[in-house]
Amino acid sequence: MAKTNKNPLCINELQVYSIVQEAPKVKTINFIAQDFYPYEAGQYALVSIRNTPHITRAYSLSSTPGESRFVSITVREIDGGVGSGWLNNEVKVGDQVWFSNPMGDFSCQKVIADNYLLVGAGSGVTPIMSMTRWLLKNRPQANVSVIHSVHSPQDVIFKSEWAQLKADNPRLNLVFNASVNATAGFESGRISKEILTKAVPNLTDYTVMTCGPQAYMDALKTMVLELGGSEQRFFTEAFFNTALAGDISSDKKTTLTVSGAKPMKTEVPVGMTLLAALEAQEQPVVSGCRTGLCGLCKTKVTGGEYEIVSNGDLTQEEIAQGYVLACSCRVKADMTVEI
Repeated sequence: MAKTNKNPLCINELQVYSIVQEAPKVKTINFIAQDFYPYEAGQYALVSIRNTPHITRAYSLSSTPGESRFVSITVREIDGGVGSGWLNNEVKVGDQVWFSNPMGDFSCQKVIADNYLLVGAGSGVTPIMSMTRWLLKNRPQANVSVIHSVHSPQDVIFKSEWAQLKADNPRLNLVFNASVNATAGFESGRISKEILTKAVPNLTDYTVMTCGPQAYMDALKTMVLELGGSEQRFFTEAFFNTALAGDISSDKKTTLTVSGAKPMKTEVPVGMTLLAALEAQEQPVVSGCRTGLCGLCKTKVTGGEYEIVSNGDLTQEEIAQGYVLACSCRVKADMTVEI
């Protein structure tokens, strides 16, 4: 693997020490940092994929500062995923991988409370585990409740570590719920007000921090507010926008024209995100969160038809000038962009 840094955002060289299978299609990759790598529990980093100059993916750091021996990320393989496929199937012990500096405000070290409800759906449990370890060690007086929602019991991530944490910290309130095939120790069904009320009867006293698919977090927020929780004490983290997961017409194509350093004209599927279309053509567009949060993929559209899912933090002036977030923009017809 390349020893030189090609991505200007990813300036930290880490070496793979070990790889652990956590659940079906989920692996934890443990890294040794070549230099000091300070981060806070719950934060994420951009990872340079194949050490290319423009392809990055955002992953929560599943390790815990001061508690974990390594810097770790825990990655679920997504079918067709450029980053998750590479990390799960090709990266091996001894390889060098480049990380950005740690990012994000989704951290229990930034969000201070006496009572925490930490909720992770699927692989969204990675920052939840990081924060749980940190709180149990550094804020033992805080009340910590954790809900880990999974499709089925086999999908629990960090299963043995959760059991050990519970054994070592009897005050930890740990709840698992499985959408299907719930067994002993699992609440049955998707997250619900009933599960929330049973897990935390005094929910109004809690600060809620959650990570998972956007639809899950939206549903959870509605439930929390209906149960008397505070919108000001509800915090979310997400790296995949489910609003962009479908509606791609693979049998319908349109034209994408790019002007700039690497001009080109190609056909792309209608409904594809502009970011995915540009990456497929190896265009020099930088991306990070892929959900409209980080703003790194700001791109100027000069013509054509497209659909905006989110403008993120773009200003009204930028929007008027034609700028979009490529990750949150669907190609519709004959788009032209300038890079």
